[in-house]
Amino acid sequence: MKFFLDTADLEEIEEAASWGALAGVTTNPTLYARTGGKLDDFENHIKRICHIVKGPVSAESVSTTRKDIVEDGHRLAGIAPNVVVKVPTTIEGLAATRTLANEGIPVNMTLCFTVPQALLAARAGARYISPFVGRFDDISEDGLDQLANVVQAIGNYDFSENTVNGEQVEIIAASIRSANHVTQAALMGADIATVPFAVLKKMIQHPLTDRGLDSFMKDWEKVQNA
Repeated sequence: MKFFLDTADLEEIEEAASWGALAGVTTNPTLYARTGGKLDDFENHIKRICHIVKGPVSAESVSTTRKDIVEDGHRLAGIAPNVVVKVPTTIEGLAATRTLANEGIPVNMTLCFTVPQALLAARAGARYISPFVGRFDDISEDGLDQLANVVQAIGNYDFSENTVNGEQVEIIAASIRSANHVTQAALMGADIATVPFAVLKKMIQHPLTDRGLDSFMKDWEKVQNA
């Protein structure tokens, strides 16, 4: 499994990148708004992220018609060669995805919740599909079950003829709320987990690790003082 950071915060991205495990970044309008960023600095902000992270950086279209989504896609893809255009899973989004994929621009179809949506996204040429987990949990449904269904369904078929450069579709487990979400996504075979920085930090934490380290340090102190 690869790990993406779900943020637009440059400090968080720089810190996570220093750990050596960061493969990409996903952003959206909400995440950019949280940074206090302004509209006229958005493209430069994405460019700064792309400078830190050499892997895929998803930047989202904020349009709702296929024509405007495609125009957004052209503009976003021009920011840096590793930008992936994030497109909502709608009818207009599917049409725009097909156009962008035909032009060699990779797309991450977001706000995906069901197997039929994921299958249509893959057939439209999406390079990445982002099923949401936590938002299902928010309405008392099992988001992990839905993710497992998407992973299995997409894995049943070869969609490489539809994607840019014939690359296989990858499933990004999105709307991740906990380290357990990551564990379960990995066990079911999701290709990528995109996680908030707080969750990424929790993934490395365990009380037995802390206890063991504390014990080692105390024993070493005894050796030094012997």
